[in-house]
Amino acid sequence: MEELPPQPAMKSNLDLINECDAFPYYQTDPEVYLQHVSIYYHFRIANSSSTLGYVLPSVAEVLRGLSSWTLDDDTRTLTLNGGSTAEERSAIIAATCEAMRKTDHFRVLRGWRNELYPVYAAGGELLFSIERAASSLFGIVTYGVHMTAFVRGKETSALTIWVPRRARNKQTYGGMLDNTVAGGISTSEAAFESLVREAAEEASLPEELVRREARACGCVTYFYIRDARAGGETGLLQPECEYIYDLELDEDVVPRPGDSEVEEFYLWTVQEVQEAMARGEFKPNCAMVLLDFFVRHGILTCENEKDYIEIVARLHRRLEFPTP
Repeated sequence: MEELPPQPAMKSNLDLINECDAFPYYQTDPEVYLQHVSIYYHFRIANSSSTLGYVLPSVAEVLRGLSSWTLDDDTRTLTLNGGSTAEERSAIIAATCEAMRKTDHFRVLRGWRNELYPVYAAGGELLFSIERAASSLFGIVTYGVHMTAFVRGKETSALTIWVPRRARNKQTYGGMLDNTVAGGISTSEAAFESLVREAAEEASLPEELVRREARACGCVTYFYIRDARAGGETGLLQPECEYIYDLELDEDVVPRPGDSEVEEFYLWTVQEVQEAMARGEFKPNCAMVLLDFFVRHGILTCENEKDYIEIVARLHRRLEFPTP
């Protein structure tokens, strides 16, 4: 009799948290945390002691000797020396990233988006903007919007959730399951305006519906270490803040792919969603957003989840870099 291939282990909710919020915590194990931090270069701008991100040595080394950059091996710092305004710094960053793209030194830059992400000082001052595809090379905090659209049963009030499948040819997490609507926030774009745009592009949801019915529900923060599914080099650091929204839809409102990034949508029960999460079918940060949804809607509670306190705390990591 032919043996069946071994089935992958089912992931617990805490496993899903650990997969996405993967950078060590100092409070949990100071030694492991310090070992990790000592590997990286601290990315800074001139005349500032604030670290904006952690940079792999393989990335920092490429910038050694360039006129606008200083690499200090003793202090483990990578400093952008040029520019005194956001515009000037952005121009230097853009030229540096474009040069790296032309040499094809980093595979992650093959996913160039022509989309700028903001980098902030504490308090919200815009320090510079950077090409989205290059953000993980510098380990800076990025921002996005994620919305869960759901339908409430008329008779039972049971929830079903609209789940999209990412296009299989996407460079990042191709073919994986996602949140109903999700996308990055560009420089000078408000979070809610980003949500409205993404809802139209990805799910064909009418602007007036989203503006009227979408509800802001806080944010989810985590510190991800990129793996092969993310596309490009592995081990790049990606601390992120996702602004979270819910959208309750009537049964006759059906999200449909509006661009090439989504293949199709499924309307699944909570159990079907949880089973797909346990099989590891969701993009890691989308599993985090769904766990947050389950907590807020009383689906995941301290009575049915033994790791409840740890999960709730880890959904809201305090990032160690400046945020607005």
